[in-house]
Amino acid sequence: MIGQTLANYKILDKLGEGGMGEVWRAQDTALGREVAIKVLPEAFTADAERLARFEREARVLASFNHPRIAGIYGLEDVDGRKLLVMQMAEGETLAERIDRGPIAPVAALKIAAQIADGLESAHDKGIIHRDLKPANITVTANGRVTILDFGLAKAIETSNAASGSGPQAISLSPTLTAGMTTMGVLLGTAAYMSPEQARGESADRRADIWSFGIVLMEMLTGKRVYAGRTVSDTLAGVLAREPEWDQLPEDTPARVRSLLERCLEKETSQRLQAIGEARIAIERFLKDPTGGELTAEDVAAPPDAVKRVLPWAVAGLMAAALAGAAILWPRGGVEEPTMRLEVKVSDDPLFVDLGASAELSPDGRRMIIVPDGE
Repeated sequence: MIGQTLANYKILDKLGEGGMGEVWRAQDTALGREVAIKVLPEAFTADAERLARFEREARVLASFNHPRIAGIYGLEDVDGRKLLVMQMAEGETLAERIDRGPIAPVAALKIAAQIADGLESAHDKGIIHRDLKPANITVTANGRVTILDFGLAKAIETSNAASGSGPQAISLSPTLTAGMTTMGVLLGTAAYMSPEQARGESADRRADIWSFGIVLMEMLTGKRVYAGRTVSDTLAGVLAREPEWDQLPEDTPARVRSLLERCLEKETSQRLQAIGEARIAIERFLKDPTGGELTAEDVAAPPDAVKRVLPWAVAGLMAAALAGAAILWPRGGVEEPTMRLEVKVSDDPLFVDLGASAELSPDGRRMIIVPDGE
């Protein structure tokens, strides 16, 4: 293949192989830029239904543009071969960086913030990665992050596979794997699958949040969170074993550990629900590591809990005002009109769009606190 020209792409060298077939570095002779070309295997292109689904997904992914995500430039058909043309990401993979040892917390969080930024933008458009791991994240010498193969795990799945889930999906990982054995590819994918993916259930954006937590923890420790001799061993660990929190460096900030714990909840209902909350928490920490900003756990507190606490907070504020007002309260048989008081709590993120009002009964003996919207 090296030296051949496919359409207007001159093949320069081979980058590796993955679930999508061979991956090549090529020169786009029309636009004068380097690209990555994935040559889809014949077994894949021979399945008309699967190929049609892939083309639909590829069109959606090609319409999405974000500086932290490697873009798709096109899908070419050359002499019966299907070529997926993608952005050529610069830098080493995060897996290669982690292999050299732990990354200092601040440096790791700067990388994590960029990953979260890319995930957040994609999730907002309904696009889920499903195969996030250090091997498909690149980092340049100046720290710029690019996420590879976004959404392709779903694009190449078979019609009878769950949405990027289960052991079937492991062998379909699109990540390029130069110098790796097939077993290495499988183990490398299984180690980052969420519990629901390991059970073969459908994956949503919370699966990406789990994988994000695993990636961040591995940056801090320099070690695999879940590693087994076989794929089954690895998946069993994901399902049954908690991460070894004592492996985190002693200088890991408490707020960072709290964020990791929220990302790595095995039950999706208890896990951090939006990756944007992780981005906010990380950016606040990086802005002031010694400050008292809210953690992701605080930012993402369930709205119902906030509504339960808020009326009592307002009641405390109102009590002081009413105690003084009671001294001057008119006495006698004349019925006084209902007095309605309203308090703006604060602009804190926890209380955005939430408020409460208090209403006093005519006899002054009862006060009702009503959260707005109730």
